[in-house]
Amino acid sequence: MRTFGVEEELLLVDSATGAPLPVAREVLEQHGTDGILTKEFQLEQIEIVARPHSSIAEFAEDIRACRARADAAARAAGARVAALGTFPMRTLPHPTPHPRYEAMVEQFGITSREQLTCGCHIHVSVESPDEGAAVLDRIRIWLPVITALSANSPFWQGEDSGYASFRSQVWQRLPGTGPNGIFGSAEAYRRLVQELLATGVPVDEGMLYFDARLSRNHPTAEIRVPDVCLDVDDTVLLAALVRALVETAARHWRDGRPPEEVPLPVLRHAGWQASRWGIEASLLDPVEGCPREATEVVMALLEHLRPVLAESGDEAVVESRIGNVLRNGTGARHQRRVLENTGRMADVVLDGIAVTMAH
Repeated sequence: MRTFGVEEELLLVDSATGAPLPVAREVLEQHGTDGILTKEFQLEQIEIVARPHSSIAEFAEDIRACRARADAAARAAGARVAALGTFPMRTLPHPTPHPRYEAMVEQFGITSREQLTCGCHIHVSVESPDEGAAVLDRIRIWLPVITALSANSPFWQGEDSGYASFRSQVWQRLPGTGPNGIFGSAEAYRRLVQELLATGVPVDEGMLYFDARLSRNHPTAEIRVPDVCLDVDDTVLLAALVRALVETAARHWRDGRPPEEVPLPVLRHAGWQASRWGIEASLLDPVEGCPREATEVVMALLEHLRPVLAESGDEAVVESRIGNVLRNGTGARHQRRVLENTGRMADVVLDGIAVTMAH
């Protein structure tokens, strides 16, 4: 089976007040340099890196252990970690001192200075660059559904944004983000990368923040649309879905099935709809581009992936966890419920600590 790994970005916050704490350097000093915890763009966040796995059960254990190690290191630096896609209260974060990040602030101004968002990046192994490009061509229409299932960022600068995943909107302020057209080959993918770098707008290739891309450093397809998930079980669900999505796409490519030629503007609208509502209203049908109940679209994704999920042994756990999300909602619904019950954004953050470390 294909291996997969996940990178989760986490906020560093005060356990008494919920305020963000710019202590990433101290956290990393406490943890050491084993590659599980790494720096991120702002000092108010860190990233955890779960190693590649082929088993969903082993991955679940590992991602929980990674969160626990991150929280232990944060505690030693006077902070806690919270898996929230955006920081709910008003704040102006502090960019991490590093030449690359300083160049990004210089190039993109306030867009970079305000960029305190946390995503979940899922890497799935591919056998070759050509297979990877073929996978990107065939998963693009399903990625808005992944956005909807991960939605965990309703608040921004002290207000309800009206979006389930406002992180997706903040992210779109940077160039190089969003969906792509159909590449057709790895050569075409690399040609686009070189053309974008030649514009001089991105600081480097790492700033080509496509919804899904070929990793520069690993033989993987990297899916970047999800918010970090509040509940670690939702992270496990996303990893299982994305691995099955990549395997299904690769099989279709080998069988000679062409990708669906959904126009790029329609995909952008589908991504916006997923960001706006998550699973609380309609999503756009991945093939037809027309609105359908979110539950129907999510179940269409499950049916699309069912043969691969059954073969990998992941079908039962995925079906159970999808049912849980459809019943109880995503992190966005949970955060709004906390605010409704307490009236304080700080309590949203404090609850976020508890749920992040609940397992």
